[in-house]
Amino acid sequence: MTGLKREIGLIPAIATAVGIVVSSSALLMLGQGFGLGGPAFIVAMLIAATVNLCVAFSFAELTSLIPAAGGINHYTLPAMGRTVGIFAVLAGYFLVSILSNAAESTIAGNVLHDFFFPSISPTLWAFILMTILTLINFRGVKSYAYSQVFLAGSMIISMVILSCIGIFGLGSGTPLETKLTFDMAAGGGILSMLGIAFWLFVGLEFVCPLAEEIINPQRFIPIAMISALVIIFISDTLFGFMAMKYLGVEGLAASGTPHVDAASAVLGRAGQIWIGIISIIATGSTLNTFIAAIPRMLYGMAKEGQFPRVFAKINRWGAPWVGVLLTYLITIVLLVFNDPNSVSMISTFVLSGCIGWMVCYVIAHIDVLILRKKYPDAKRSFKVPFGPLLPILSSFGLIYMMIFIYPDADGKIINEVSSIIFKFAGTALGICALWSIFWVKVVMKKPLFETVPMEKLVKELEETA
Repeated sequence: MTGLKREIGLIPAIATAVGIVVSSSALLMLGQGFGLGGPAFIVAMLIAATVNLCVAFSFAELTSLIPAAGGINHYTLPAMGRTVGIFAVLAGYFLVSILSNAAESTIAGNVLHDFFFPSISPTLWAFILMTILTLINFRGVKSYAYSQVFLAGSMIISMVILSCIGIFGLGSGTPLETKLTFDMAAGGGILSMLGIAFWLFVGLEFVCPLAEEIINPQRFIPIAMISALVIIFISDTLFGFMAMKYLGVEGLAASGTPHVDAASAVLGRAGQIWIGIISIIATGSTLNTFIAAIPRMLYGMAKEGQFPRVFAKINRWGAPWVGVLLTYLITIVLLVFNDPNSVSMISTFVLSGCIGWMVCYVIAHIDVLILRKKYPDAKRSFKVPFGPLLPILSSFGLIYMMIFIYPDADGKIINEVSSIIFKFAGTALGICALWSIFWVKVVMKKPLFETVPMEKLVKELEETA
């Protein structure tokens, strides 16, 4: 087999977009957000969802132009060149994947250890989960698609059912009698909560690296991202209001595991077990998508000479197995040195990776604007509405959320937590930039910002289709 094959349809594409977003860390952030802002947090969710919708629009347009497994790298090649393309993948996806894989698998390991099998360490559980999902992805995109539809579907359905049981008072628990108040100034104000709200929707575009394996990607990928955004917003809103009904704003704010405590308040031990299972499935869904998408980005880069050629190899099931193996091995190494009981370490991993994601999203918006200028007559099956307005506004919103990634209760940008996040993210982004410059200048021996004609990329895709 010499190339990726189109074998999956719309439902697995939606499951991919949903599954990468609704993770264990997102459930944790959801509870923290409603604990911080109460009912007014939904306004922050609406703003963050709108920003992410604009991001989805930009990725949909870029995919309609170049439906390649390389994702953001291939979109950036004709816009800003190889160096920026490599940097976008490494900083916005590879780095985020490795950090998030370690954090997410640790959270799942903690859930299994705390609620089900206390005699087995969280790290061992994380190792087992990563191993199972890696083996699934070794079997190719069909194997991934079947597992992802099951994971994402059962997760969302369970969240909605549990939320409705609580909202309509059908559980064994007793709701609080305190009345919820809508206070726009709560938690330091709506704008200070955007960083948390953004994490609830980030990652919709992870369906784009499957473009060479999705049937009719120009049509299905935009539908998948927009559908996933709506599904996530509805399920998160239901869960948030259920949690406030049983724990109250103060209870959510004081809890280290607000989603678990809320489920326990609704159904007791049964709710605790149920949310534990949901958390494990959410983690599995997120990790499954990471393990599928990142190797395909590296595959696309390797085909263009932007990464070692060995990453362009695929096995008999059509999987880019070298990238799958690398993702697995690096995650396992991080698990060995990670402290599963360190909540601050997990939060640092997540929010540092979030900054890398936001940088990549700004690059995607710039790609849209540049390619509109350079290739105005190119065929686009999807086009961001209102001209350049949405990419520009969304970029400013992303920059704002990067700056206010973790403000304190007084709204201060720089505090003990945010300074650690900025240092961690800055160091990681610097390493990615240096690697990108080294690879283009020394290995490829190309000008740093030389672009690749879009016609060449499209022709290569047609030849391998």
